[in-house]
Amino acid sequence: MLRHGTVDGYGDELFRNLRERTTSDPLTAREPGISVDDAYHISRRILARREADGEVLVGKKIGVTSPAVQNMLGVHQPDFGYLTDRMRLSPGEALPTSRLIQPRAEGELAFALAKDLPGSGVTEADVLAATDWVAPCFEIVDSRIRDWKIAIEDTVADNASSGVFVVGESRTDPRGLDLPRLQMRVTKNGAPLSEGRGAAALGNPLTCVAWLANTLGAFGIPLLAGEVILSGSWVPLEPVGAGDRLTLEIGGLGGLEIVFA
Repeated sequence: MLRHGTVDGYGDELFRNLRERTTSDPLTAREPGISVDDAYHISRRILARREADGEVLVGKKIGVTSPAVQNMLGVHQPDFGYLTDRMRLSPGEALPTSRLIQPRAEGELAFALAKDLPGSGVTEADVLAATDWVAPCFEIVDSRIRDWKIAIEDTVADNASSGVFVVGESRTDPRGLDLPRLQMRVTKNGAPLSEGRGAAALGNPLTCVAWLANTLGAFGIPLLAGEVILSGSWVPLEPVGAGDRLTLEIGGLGGLEIVFA
């Protein structure tokens, strides 16, 4: 386990990268013995720095849930991170790519919670009972690790490679929906880009949220009523840059668009 001072040092380094739009060498290359627990404490240090700088925690996320994304990144288990108010875009709001370093877009399903989900032992049925609504979502992931050369410990430490997110305006009660069978279609600059189903995310987006609740619960961190939970991409990550326009549609749930400036 890394010493407390080392954990804080890496957290402060990644926080500077976030603010300055810079990257660092992978932590796993510098600390071969780093663990996921160490990485979690580094991410908590980054969150503490962001909150001290005025950001407000509004939700949590699970990432690297689909085989397509796992194979792209070479990370073969989910990661988890935190969402703040400054990370959230409004639908229709253009995203200046200057805010990010090496952005990639992914389409997923956002959950809004009406009840707390404290781990452990949270089930898919518990998630469904606690959910107020679901909506289509773009997450624009980013990495403060140079050239996306990440292992699981790197991405957990770097707040699950989070960048910004935008949630569609449609709000749907998930009860009665067959989430694994729902289909997502994504276009880029007017051309079809990718398709995926809810089953791409650990077999079921509800499974993803339950995993997140139980994983964070082991660290004493609950999912809370009022939070937005991002449940993992259904499609491969797509590099984006200034001038790009992406749309996302989930059958029966609506869609949204994001423009990069």
